[in-house]
Amino acid sequence: MATDRPTPAGPAKPDLSIVESRVYRGPNVWSYEPAIHLTVDLGILEDYPTDTLEGFTDQLLELLPGLERHTCSRGVRGGFVERLREGTWLGHVTEHIALQLQQEAGHDLRRGKTRQVKGRRGFYNVIYAYTDERVGLDAGRLAVRLVNHLVEPEDGFDFAEEMDAFLRRVQRLAFGPSTAAILEEAVSRDIPWIRLNEYSLVQLGQGVHAQRIRATMTSMTGALAVDIAGDKELTTRLLASAGLPVPRSEAVRSVERAVAVAERIGYPVVVKPLDGNHGRGVCLDLRDADAVREAFPVAQGESRRGSVIVETFVTGRDYRCLIIGGRMQAIAERVPAHVVGDGEHTVAELVEITNSDPRRGVGHEKVLTKLKVDDAAVELVRHQGFGMDDVPPAGDMVKLALTGNMSTGGISVDRTFEAHPDNVEIAEEAARMIGLDVAGIDFICPDIASPVRETGGAICEVNAAPGFRMHTHPTVGEPQFIAKPVVDLLFPPGAPSRVPIVAVTGTNGKTTTARMISHIFKGLGRKVGMTSTDGVVIDERLVIKADASGPKSARMVLQNPRVDFAVMEVARGGILREGLGYDRNDVAVVTNVAPDHLGMRGIDTLEQLADVKAVVVEAVPRDGFAVLNADDELVRAMRRRCSGSVVWFSMEPPGSKVREFIDEQCRRGGRAVVLEPTDKGDMIVIRHGRRAMQLAWTHLLPATFGGAAKMNVANALAAAGAAFAAGAPLHDIRQGLRTFTTSYYLSPGRMNLLDVRGIDVVVDYCHNAPGMRMLGDFVESYAGQKTGQADLGKSSRIGMIGAAGDRRDEDMRELGAIAADHFDVIVVREDAHLRGREKGVAAELVAEGVRARMARDSVRCKQVEIVTEELDAVRHCMARANPGDLVVLCVDKHPVVLAELEALTKHAQAGAHSTEVAGDPDLDPAELHEAAQAAGDEAAASAEA
Repeated sequence: MATDRPTPAGPAKPDLSIVESRVYRGPNVWSYEPAIHLTVDLGILEDYPTDTLEGFTDQLLELLPGLERHTCSRGVRGGFVERLREGTWLGHVTEHIALQLQQEAGHDLRRGKTRQVKGRRGFYNVIYAYTDERVGLDAGRLAVRLVNHLVEPEDGFDFAEEMDAFLRRVQRLAFGPSTAAILEEAVSRDIPWIRLNEYSLVQLGQGVHAQRIRATMTSMTGALAVDIAGDKELTTRLLASAGLPVPRSEAVRSVERAVAVAERIGYPVVVKPLDGNHGRGVCLDLRDADAVREAFPVAQGESRRGSVIVETFVTGRDYRCLIIGGRMQAIAERVPAHVVGDGEHTVAELVEITNSDPRRGVGHEKVLTKLKVDDAAVELVRHQGFGMDDVPPAGDMVKLALTGNMSTGGISVDRTFEAHPDNVEIAEEAARMIGLDVAGIDFICPDIASPVRETGGAICEVNAAPGFRMHTHPTVGEPQFIAKPVVDLLFPPGAPSRVPIVAVTGTNGKTTTARMISHIFKGLGRKVGMTSTDGVVIDERLVIKADASGPKSARMVLQNPRVDFAVMEVARGGILREGLGYDRNDVAVVTNVAPDHLGMRGIDTLEQLADVKAVVVEAVPRDGFAVLNADDELVRAMRRRCSGSVVWFSMEPPGSKVREFIDEQCRRGGRAVVLEPTDKGDMIVIRHGRRAMQLAWTHLLPATFGGAAKMNVANALAAAGAAFAAGAPLHDIRQGLRTFTTSYYLSPGRMNLLDVRGIDVVVDYCHNAPGMRMLGDFVESYAGQKTGQADLGKSSRIGMIGAAGDRRDEDMRELGAIAADHFDVIVVREDAHLRGREKGVAAELVAEGVRARMARDSVRCKQVEIVTEELDAVRHCMARANPGDLVVLCVDKHPVVLAELEALTKHAQAGAHSTEVAGDPDLDPAELHEAAQAAGDEAAASAEA
């Protein structure tokens, strides 16, 4: 440990700093749960572990004694303190401080880890859990400041003040007690939720099953009922028409009218705003005209429409009855804000003592609200015979407010099981009359245990979106778990809250596989939401044209109320940047892992890339499935990370080692999708245990081009496995694969075959070496088919290729070398967004690979040219081609390229390149250029391609 090292004299200046921060909002490469990821630079502090910093540990524990409870890697209480005294690095200390700061704010979080950044001395990855991401980030920043301060005091840094400011920010951002109670109940039932704004608007559930709440207002709360409850005069009239006990009242707009009504109905009276809330502007027990005149402007000031209610003053205790779904769920007696004399302290001192209760906060941030001393409170105290500096006798209650609202500092006493059945029936009928699913009925009566029709009393108010904290956190009595009936209302027992999610990842083929799966389930009548590198598709409609393979797009799909089945293409970039956009997926598909994006975001090896792709497999629950490519060793190894079952797919023939492995798995009851060769061709077979079910001939599937496109055969196997795992019937899977084509409408930019003036043109997104190998195999097979159909032995193959600028030099060269084996002429283009490269550099690297291959071996390619602009390169390829030739265009912006090809098809002259498209309106060049530009901007910003 650190005790064996020589002790340095001490750091010249602490310079621990945050280099980068990320928020993972779902499963990620570090954790199954949401986490904050800070990359920190210890600077000179790399040479100073904690045991070399005199007094550091003692000062830290004095400021944050809760750290003594941290177990750390020791697994026992005090384990972290042991590490501190033995010597640990300050990145690790930052992790624990960030966790403890959040615990001080009431977030019970314990998960964290710190790992050194490979190859960078003094740099550490600090990962820790969070509940609210803004609180988590604030905790990390404050932790870094505290560490630096403890090493060398920072001028002007007062940890107590910083901690107080941090806690105040937490309170502002936190959900209120009502929302928090509902969310806690939802989480206990495994109902997912998404916060939709900075306040209390929350979505529970996903897609078609989603419900929304805002505090205690729900998706089922009628707007009309809320309006009625907000109009106190109308509320009273409706309740009176049902024979329910209510005070006599009338709405007025002038002082003199208020006095006239008060004299008619008889003193004492109550004056309150027509449409107020939280007890604001309510003036009670007014006994003469002067009191009414004085109270009127107070009530009118809180009325949005300027009207004021004058009603008879009903004496008794103040009860709040909570009705949910038409049934009484809780009753609380509300006691107005007050202090109780002790014979020693003044009223003002008693207020200060009461407000020091940690349960009291500002507004609704805590279970109790701090007492407020305003002019009205001082006047009320005076009416009771005291001044604020007087010492009331021991046991005397001094009221600071007349209303029992919690928002004005009142307390609550649980009376749920004391109410008389007649009173319960009256409250439930009142909620039904107004039409509220969640209602707070305010009763004034001598005793809720006695029937109000006999003892006197009335319903003085009906509230929409009533607060829960008086019931969940009563000052006296047992808390009532009233969130349960609210969640029951939104999600009755047995009702689903989640939509099935199929996640597809891999280096190549994930977009086509996702489209195939989506097509199968569209055929089943499902409303499918799909994300891909081309955009977000909701029920066959492209709603966003952009690279949408990241977590933000996934959340958009799950928020859409039409979606009842989700297919998510999951890219490496999104996982590294934010994790998954959801907590779990029912089916995870991994097509392959091949060299691409290496050297980016710390991913330098295939094994590391496989770890990133495996996140979707780790997100499979016990009753879910992972569909894995058994032909890929790295993908095959992911089975150990799956909590659910595995469905294998393989292109390997019977008798191979992979097939022997699959046979063994199936003998144990496993599932697989394989190819069985016959004299008629390859048959796709689904195996489940010892059963084998024939699905389709590969050469009869349109997407395989008669079996020539082996990559789409593999994609069909993966899609069939995912659909089978998700419960699709066999004949629907078969029909889906038989009707899925690589036309521009079903699979834009992926193996689109067009006839342009007698030239076969294939448009594809291929942009890396592994993809080029598969595309090259297709070119050979397809050209062989054409040769067998006619004497086309002398036809040429022209390829347009390009690589993204953020790939490694060797990857670009390899792409060119592989392409040289399959094309006679290669035209190298560049992406519109160069991703850090100078113009022409990426194209030259690809061309170098082509030339090196041409010089070293006897290959097909005889000529390589560089035309950097994509449209110019397309025109150049088409100008060189003759009828019967094969042109393969590996594109960046497929909408623009397809529009250009459509234009060429519509014009008789070979050299015409008009941008006007006379044919398909879906291929309008102006719109497609704009869409492609937007897609390119998104891709450059997110690097998720």
